[in-house]
Amino acid sequence: MVSVNDDTRRVTIAVIADAAGVSAPTVSKVLNGRADVAAETRSRIESVLSQFGYQRPEPRRPRRSGLIDLVFHDLSPWALEVIRGAEHAALEVKSRIAVTVASDEAETRQWLATLAAGRTDGVILVLTELSATHRKRLAALRVPIVLIDPVGQPEPGIPSIGAANWSGGLAATEHLIGLGHRRIGTITGRPDVLCTQQRLDGYRAALKRAGLPADPRLIAYGDFRYDNARLSAAKLLALPDPPTAIFAASDVQAMGVYEAARERHLRIPDHLSVVGFDDVPMAQWMAPPLTTLRQPLREMAALAVRTLLSGDAASYNQRVELATNLVLRSHVQQQLAERPVRRVPGHRLRRHRQQQPAATARCLGGQPHAGGLPGRIRRLEPALTPRPSATLPPEWMPPEWMPLANGPVLTSADVCGSRERGKPGVRRAREARRE
Repeated sequence: MVSVNDDTRRVTIAVIADAAGVSAPTVSKVLNGRADVAAETRSRIESVLSQFGYQRPEPRRPRRSGLIDLVFHDLSPWALEVIRGAEHAALEVKSRIAVTVASDEAETRQWLATLAAGRTDGVILVLTELSATHRKRLAALRVPIVLIDPVGQPEPGIPSIGAANWSGGLAATEHLIGLGHRRIGTITGRPDVLCTQQRLDGYRAALKRAGLPADPRLIAYGDFRYDNARLSAAKLLALPDPPTAIFAASDVQAMGVYEAARERHLRIPDHLSVVGFDDVPMAQWMAPPLTTLRQPLREMAALAVRTLLSGDAASYNQRVELATNLVLRSHVQQQLAERPVRRVPGHRLRRHRQQQPAATARCLGGQPHAGGLPGRIRRLEPALTPRPSATLPPEWMPPEWMPLANGPVLTSADVCGSRERGKPGVRRAREARRE
């Protein structure tokens, strides 16, 4: 129970209890942040406390419990790096980390009740948003609090730690611009999250510095998750003038972009360049490995632990940002000014969709294929070396086909014959090659 010296404060707990129509122990529970008080009763007591101007006594610093609460809204590869960094820093001072995932109202209430019933040296909130009621209850517990990547602007007196998100978004976009890309899309996180706003501002600043317009159709808002990023990337790639590069605001979102590209038969980096953000371990396991902005997640978590255990975390009223750096891997490619023909192994011909002759598609008994010629031409035996078709303009031909332009020609009719009427087309091709 909280005791009050009547010599220094005229308003006592008994006075508050009498005015609120409750018992003194009930007032004490509210003052100590206990959960076993009805919401209506708690609200009435807090109103009386405010009305009388009651000042809570400064608590004596308790003995360390050796336990730190680390609270997430969701677990992801990004969160695992934070846990590793916090755990390593805690072990150095013989402390432990208690991880909680509070993704909804019920889980948050349960965590606060457990926190009020036990002891903790401090709380680290990672990308977690608390309601006004929960913030009041947490403040009543008087435990040190540190934020990692706060959702919004942190309250005064609560230190926050993050990465240099603006410069990271700037560096990622400038890297793609330097490779020659001019249509650069981005998939961000939730628009109300502080790090999302900063990375998006860095993306826009890079485009502005290069004299490129920030096309709103190339900006997709996500939630840092795979499924949403895959759907957003599919919409970007389905545009009439799709981006040639995408900056994803997290590595998990970059994985969604990879999958969307695979579903549309686009190869990375030949047809699309992708840059992520975070540099989680699996970024280097992706195929091809992902170029990304390294966010010092472990260092951020370690700094949060040290701030809590310093004993004066509440005295900090600042935002600490750690530097990011670009990790180059083998999956981005310079965007060529003109790439009319795409050559792939096995003597397969792929052309831009808008350049495919309709006559060739009709000959093969189908509609124009989204990735170039229909599958029957793609599955030609490697032994069959196609000649330039009479329906192909010279600018569509690979350089190695140009010397054959004046020789015997294998047309689309020959190919159709080889597939639909047995072997005549193949036989004519071999005879043409011998000649």
